[in-house]
Amino acid sequence: MTTTASHPAQNAPSPLALVPFVSVGNMMRILNAVGVEAFIEGLAAVIEEDFRRWPLFDKTPRVASHSREGVIELMPASDGVAYGFKYVNGHPKNTRTGRQTVTAFGVLAEVETGYPVLLSEMTILTALRTAAMSALAAKYLAPADARSMAIIGNGAQSEFQALAFRKLLGVDRLRLYDIDPAASRRCARNLEGFGFDVTVCSSAEEAVEGVAIITTVTADKQRATILTDNMVASGQHINAVGGDCPGKTELHRDILLRSSIFVEYTPQTRIEGEIQQLAADHPVTELWQVIAGDAPGRRSALETTLFDSVGFAVEDFSALRYLRGLLKDLPYCEMLDLLADPDDPRDLFGMVLRASSSG
Repeated sequence: MTTTASHPAQNAPSPLALVPFVSVGNMMRILNAVGVEAFIEGLAAVIEEDFRRWPLFDKTPRVASHSREGVIELMPASDGVAYGFKYVNGHPKNTRTGRQTVTAFGVLAEVETGYPVLLSEMTILTALRTAAMSALAAKYLAPADARSMAIIGNGAQSEFQALAFRKLLGVDRLRLYDIDPAASRRCARNLEGFGFDVTVCSSAEEAVEGVAIITTVTADKQRATILTDNMVASGQHINAVGGDCPGKTELHRDILLRSSIFVEYTPQTRIEGEIQQLAADHPVTELWQVIAGDAPGRRSALETTLFDSVGFAVEDFSALRYLRGLLKDLPYCEMLDLLADPDDPRDLFGMVLRASSSG
């Protein structure tokens, strides 16, 4: 454990040099202490709070570096008091070498000084954030009293999505489908004991039949058709989580043309989301407008609603803000000697010389 600021040792870093860091191990300790569903519920509440003050945020589409194998992105946002960013990748072929498709870390800093106040893993936190965002959107867009959901694509995100929808909406009936049946069986096993009625299906068509909510969360970096128009019934809510980059979509264009479409940040979603298939002026509603009461969500029982989710930096800002708040009561972080703090702020080189002479 790093020497704390209250008991500095000789040549130990000063308090200004230390930044709280949440490792993967400590993130799992936090989840065990709080509970996964309670964590998602608390996180969804913070996202909802930040969406209500959406106009205050400095926003930009994420900065993306695309390659044939995947994408690496930076996602910044600021509310004028705090600044946050996330580094995240998406490499669908990574699972072939035992790696995660998505990994991430993030930083929260104070605007006044520019000093970071939190560094955290965000591979797990992004899964939690994505699930919280999905369920929050569905609270405004899904059919009333929705209890059933299909999850198409049963990779790393699927269990988090299921738990989020159970906690926020009461969904307790799941129909699972993946092109790899083992993935669906694993998901079903992981959800044993959580109170779900789970059916593993042999096709996407079977999975979506009769459900209130359809969640698509596939990872292939290509334009694919996971749902065709004839598979989607009037009144269903589609939670389109997969995709998220130019040239990758999951839904047939005809579904979009007959759906009421809701997005996070339109300039980003037109580049990366399902709506990249549509004209640049096709009408969409930003979800913050619905949450703030400035626009309607679901308007009728027969309306087909679509949340074209791509993930936006404000949600990651909310996640880091929520996590920092939890650390006030939980001891699960380390203090990293991350920032140089010379005795004289103008004498950084002198700090190096003194360290050399002290051996």
